[in-house]
Amino acid sequence: MKKIKVFSEDLSDSFKTEISKIVDNFSEIEGGVGKRNIIKIVKIEGVDYNIKAFKIPNIFNKIAYNFFRKSKAQRSFEYAKKLNELKVGTPKPIAYFENKSPLFFKESFYISEQLQCDLTYRELTKDLNYPDFDTILRAFTRFTYSLHENGIHFLDHSPGNTLIKKNGNTYDFYLVDLNRMKFESLDFESRIKNFSRLTTHKSMVELMSDEYAKASGEDFNKIFDLMWNSTETFQYKFHKKKRLKKKLKFWKN
Repeated sequence: MKKIKVFSEDLSDSFKTEISKIVDNFSEIEGGVGKRNIIKIVKIEGVDYNIKAFKIPNIFNKIAYNFFRKSKAQRSFEYAKKLNELKVGTPKPIAYFENKSPLFFKESFYISEQLQCDLTYRELTKDLNYPDFDTILRAFTRFTYSLHENGIHFLDHSPGNTLIKKNGNTYDFYLVDLNRMKFESLDFESRIKNFSRLTTHKSMVELMSDEYAKASGEDFNKIFDLMWNSTETFQYKFHKKKRLKKKLKFWKN
């Protein structure tokens, strides 16, 4: 078994040894959340660290990740470092680990500092009367606009993947679940479609469209029509896929 370990530059040898032992014995650590990927929080020298164990890939990706593609752990680590360079919020990247055989990719882990947040975007979708709702949603929209202006196309821009921290009278935003991301120039359509996975509430889409129009100088109606149509299209495809999975599960049983 080939083990690959890549660390951030500012870590001590003792820390590297400690985190390596923890990853090697990951299954023995209590707790853990997640259906596909498992996340466990560990404390080292008084600091909490987030260890994400990615689901072992299918047979095709076991070969692809071994020879042709970067693993999700490696991409998460490298994209986090890139976001840091661009001054975009994300939990501090610490390391990634990969285990491989000569032929197959086995498993991978991404480690970052645990970031305590006040809420995620998801809370806004569940409570339209959330305190400071309009201010947070408008600030989130400006944050997304700044991503686009910096050539950051966050493909998993979904409700649980932006952590939000209150900072006095303002809010700071931090991206997580980073393995699907592109650094490229975004045209108008790509920018607006990037909002399609966030909410089913038309009122939220209206507010985000209004704030994006103010930030970009584009026409509100043009933005809203595309954002709402993209949202409806995504929801249709999402629920269609969900129904198909239920049918397949039924026939398997």
